[in-house]
Amino acid sequence: MIRHDALDRLPVRHAVPELLTALDERGTAVLYAPPGTGKTTLVPLALAGLIGDGPRRRVVVAEPRRMAVRAAARRMAWLLGQEVGDAVGFSVRGERRAGPATRVEVVTTGVLLQRLQRDPELAGVDVVLLDECHERHLDADTAMAFLVDVRATLRPELRLIAASATSDAEAWAQLLTVLDGSGPAPIVWGKGEGHGYRVFFTAPPAGVRPAHGTWVDPALLRHVAATVRLACERHDGDVLCFLPGTGEIARTAGMLADLDADVLQLHGRAPAAVQDAVLRGAEPGGRRRVILATSVAESSLTVPGVRIVVDSGLAREPRMDHARGLGSLATVPVSVAGATQRSGRAGRETFGIVYRCWPEADDGRRSRFPSPEIEIADLASFALRAACWGDPAARGLALLDAPPAGAMAAARAALTAAGAVDEEGRATERGIRMSRLGVHPRLARALLDGAPEVGVRRAAEVVALLSEEPPREYGDDLAGAWRAARRGGDAYGARWRAEARRLERSAAEAGPGGPGGPGPGGDGTGAVTGGGDDAVAGLVTALAFPERVARAREGGGFLMVSGTGAELSEGSGLRSAPWLAVAVADRPVRSATARVRLAAVVDEAVARAAAGHLLEEGEEVHWEDGDVVARTVSRLGAVELTARPLRDGADPALVRAALLDGLRREGLGLLRWSRESRELRERLGFLYRVLGAPWPEVSEESLLDRAEEWLEPELSRARRRTDLGRIDAGQALQRLLPWATGEAGRLGELAPERIEVPSGSRIRVDYSGEQPVLAVKLQEMFGLAETPEVAGTPVVVHLLSPAGRPAAVTADLASFWREGYRSVRAELRGRYPKHPWPEDPAAAEPTRHTSARLRRER
Repeated sequence: MIRHDALDRLPVRHAVPELLTALDERGTAVLYAPPGTGKTTLVPLALAGLIGDGPRRRVVVAEPRRMAVRAAARRMAWLLGQEVGDAVGFSVRGERRAGPATRVEVVTTGVLLQRLQRDPELAGVDVVLLDECHERHLDADTAMAFLVDVRATLRPELRLIAASATSDAEAWAQLLTVLDGSGPAPIVWGKGEGHGYRVFFTAPPAGVRPAHGTWVDPALLRHVAATVRLACERHDGDVLCFLPGTGEIARTAGMLADLDADVLQLHGRAPAAVQDAVLRGAEPGGRRRVILATSVAESSLTVPGVRIVVDSGLAREPRMDHARGLGSLATVPVSVAGATQRSGRAGRETFGIVYRCWPEADDGRRSRFPSPEIEIADLASFALRAACWGDPAARGLALLDAPPAGAMAAARAALTAAGAVDEEGRATERGIRMSRLGVHPRLARALLDGAPEVGVRRAAEVVALLSEEPPREYGDDLAGAWRAARRGGDAYGARWRAEARRLERSAAEAGPGGPGGPGPGGDGTGAVTGGGDDAVAGLVTALAFPERVARAREGGGFLMVSGTGAELSEGSGLRSAPWLAVAVADRPVRSATARVRLAAVVDEAVARAAAGHLLEEGEEVHWEDGDVVARTVSRLGAVELTARPLRDGADPALVRAALLDGLRREGLGLLRWSRESRELRERLGFLYRVLGAPWPEVSEESLLDRAEEWLEPELSRARRRTDLGRIDAGQALQRLLPWATGEAGRLGELAPERIEVPSGSRIRVDYSGEQPVLAVKLQEMFGLAETPEVAGTPVVVHLLSPAGRPAAVTADLASFWREGYRSVRAELRGRYPKHPWPEDPAAAEPTRHTSARLRRER
């Protein structure tokens, strides 16, 4: 019996006639309805003609999460007074409850994508409703793009609805532009806010540090737990508390252990029975419930009995380090849309109360919507689906946000290595088989290529482990986790067995791996068919993640073939392994190395086979420990396997490059610099500073950049460090002089090595500073009124005592004779009485001798 009383209480019922008219007239529509108004449950029943007097249609409702799928199907069946599997059914990966009489089928977006790729026409389906579009999950965005394409090319009569609980409807309406050219899809605005709610802000104490990576300050969790206690004291009803992850849920549950309530944990990895029990509500007269949940409870769910929502203000988003091939999760502030969705859970059944664990002033600083997953996630699955759809670059797909070019390039590289796409990015037959297995392309490759080697069943079991990370208590050894899953009676073990059976069936249907992706050895010999769990787990993991094959380092830790360092936790039994295949790892914020959470032991043969596309052998010539090292090296990516000295001589071009590298590292001092060479470089440097081109710049950087112009042919003849030491740098520098313009002949004129002073002496000029310096005994400059110049620049004259010690410095001799000489004369004439100290030096005879010798020469 249909529960009309419950249906009549859902505010969205008033929008249904407008929605049905829009679909009949335009074929597409965007439905905006706030949380708790019934868009997920009432609307599909009306579309299918199960309530009201509309025509009977078959409706597919796509939800982003399995929990939401089951909950929505159960709720709709309850509203009809039926069991799930009758008029309303559901399908998730590995489980389907639907029959011939099913008119409304609730599915995950992943299941919908699988169906679209097998049957793009969606034969027998009249309406598709994509729920919670505002969450911007990649599968939902992809499904929408494919459905728009299907309507445009195959089935214009297919009705399509984008449903959102946030005010981003205009963007979806533009995306769903009607085929007849009449403009964007109509927007149907659902009224009402459920029963409403009141928001309180509870700012955390001072000193709480921002979350980073997956770390959350324990002080914030204590604040959240205290807020839950406060809510329980002030208000009646069950409490739904949102936290970013299962770790925070477990820690907060521990803080609430003494609370007079049933503290329950709700997340995607919780057993289906536990999820169902939470969603059924408490028994009449039972204890109050406090439900600690991740974002799985944000949308499409009514948790009976909940009157209060406590929001930690944090959410988790995926991140992908494409350069290292490592994914991770980031803890971020929940968006405005996410916070609105969470708050809506409080007003589903009656007026609710919401506690937000952040200052009210922070509310306006939050992003409006969560980050589109297409912008931040691994795009390998998306790229394979697009290739199988016939649009490898995804340029023709109706997407709100285009996939980032770098992420698509990384995805294309991974798919090409797996044989899933060809050089043009088009899906191969093997790639099409991989796409139908319902797992990430990496895991599909491991299943198809591992099955001939270890057997389909064992390959499927390991891939099932890799598709959902085992609980932490299973340990970090994948083979050990496999054994634990086999004997475990927990929820994970049950899900793992179901998924392993599904994969085994799918692999058998898909057939062998096919061209482009042979297993180890490439001959399908099944070399490890009889191997133990460790060998099998290692092989399959290495096939899935070849760039994460890692070898132990001498100083501890491991080096992946991708070039990323990796560390195991203290006490791990894998620390003594010479090689690992890393299944799960992340790179903590500000860390250069990855943290290994799950891995399997492999040997070098398996590593070479799985990552064979990264195997290289060739000459390596480089500068190391102060000299050229030439070797023949075999490398698996960044991991050096073998090395032996080159006996027949290395490639001269490689040697030359190594020598240049040595010069860059250690400087041009490796060449032979005589005094004349250094002085020539200083003279050229001076001319470049004051005159510029065509005089050459002779800084270290510039000379290294122009090595071919001045160090050849000697550099190409050199083979080691000692050969560099034989190159006369001064002779080589002569090649940079401006010979073509004739200016080179003026070097001695513009920057002379020596200047003749009045005494007749030729004094060397020092060009090492910013200005040239002439250091000369004071008496040798008598009679000279003008300061000497070079290239139009006055030299700085260092006037020396008869003993060669500095007496005065001037760049203006005439001024010095007038003003400075008198004090110098007074100070030094008594110390050096044998030398002339005339009162008028400008008119005196210059000399480099004593007064007595000067008289004798006269």
